Amino acid sequence: MITELAEDDIFVFGSNLQGQHYGGAARTAHNKFGAEWGVGVGPTGRTYAIPTMHGGVDDIRPYVDQFAEYAAAHTDKRFLVTRIGCGIAGFADEEIAPLFANAYKLPNVYIPREWLPILPNLG
Repeated sequence: MITELAEDDIFVFGSNLQGQHYGGAARTAHNKFGAEWGVGVGPTGRTYAIPTMHGGVDDIRPYVDQFAEYAAAHTDKRFLVTRIGCGIAGFADEEIAPLFANAYKLPNVYIPREWLPILPNLG
């Protein structure tokens, strides 16, 4: 559980498209790290929102790809990814972790330890 951020850290969390940060990591993002109410996609404050509550894995994939592009362009930041989609949204780690295969390769993206056994096996 992430409770504090260093100066260049960004808290990456699962959200909904409406940016209503009621529970889980989204609530932490809003209450502690500046995620703006009403913003459900992309950077605000010291956070980055990836929507996970609007469909299946294929619906989430473009937002994760967009995140990977953003992280690659912002190498001065360290992105701390929470287990997005694996709490309130109800997905399994094995469903969501593979979406982060490209982001996992970036030196400034840190993924949840639960995903470590899954990602190296993706080729």
